[in-house]
Amino acid sequence: MNRQQLIEQIKQKKSFLCVGLDTDIDLIPGFLLEYADPVFEFNKRIIDATHDLCVAYKPNSAFYESRGIAGWQSLIHTSQHIPETCLGLIDAKRGDIGNTSTMYAKAFFDEKSSGMSFDAITVAPYMGIDSVKPFLEFEGKWVVLLALTSNEGSENFQFINTGDQRLFETVIDTANDWAGNDRIMYVVGATRSEEFISIRKHAPDHFLLVPGVGAQGGSLQDVARYGLTKDCGLLVNSSRSIIYASKGEDFAERAREEALKLQQEMCVLMEEHNII
Repeated sequence: MNRQQLIEQIKQKKSFLCVGLDTDIDLIPGFLLEYADPVFEFNKRIIDATHDLCVAYKPNSAFYESRGIAGWQSLIHTSQHIPETCLGLIDAKRGDIGNTSTMYAKAFFDEKSSGMSFDAITVAPYMGIDSVKPFLEFEGKWVVLLALTSNEGSENFQFINTGDQRLFETVIDTANDWAGNDRIMYVVGATRSEEFISIRKHAPDHFLLVPGVGAQGGSLQDVARYGLTKDCGLLVNSSRSIIYASKGEDFAERAREEALKLQQEMCVLMEEHNII
């Protein structure tokens, strides 16, 4: 999915919702354990129930890698089930260099090699261009760089002054030279809404992946107020509040209800900002 296709889906669905598939086998409804692949069955039903309300799905690879071969198989099946009308974004936070980074890119981008062909991947930029370029060499794929996260430890490095600006601002300015806004997005935590004004000075037209709305306490209204652009420019991720809305057999229906609430809020916000 390229930038224009993503924008079209956002306007068509009146949504900039990304559903996080941080699927923990210990938290899914018990009756699913009877299936050959319980995690995929859970994800499949979530996707089938919500794909018209969201524009992206974001599995977190750790939840799948931790289960070995079975987990990888669940991830492969999940990646293949994400419809073409939704961006497939793997949250893997890779950040190595050279051949290692190339192999990570093949793992998540090269369907002939791994069975997976995600549209985008999260990457840690600490090692610089060497860790990012191999992903950009896959034509049409997105790199989603960590810029400003909402965890407590972000204070350790991301706010260090680098002359006349902070490190996360330097990361954005530097990465802007590596590729355009049609290939790079940035991760900005929802609980950092006061910093979105600064972020937009450095990345005025880039898409921002925004985790932290919902269970983590981020405000959708604040994120929209400071982060929306004429093309929307946001993918707001919600995971637990949607996928774990119920532990019963109605989990998919309840997930849809929660996704619909967010989609309706997003529709209003986009109308207020004359995006739709």
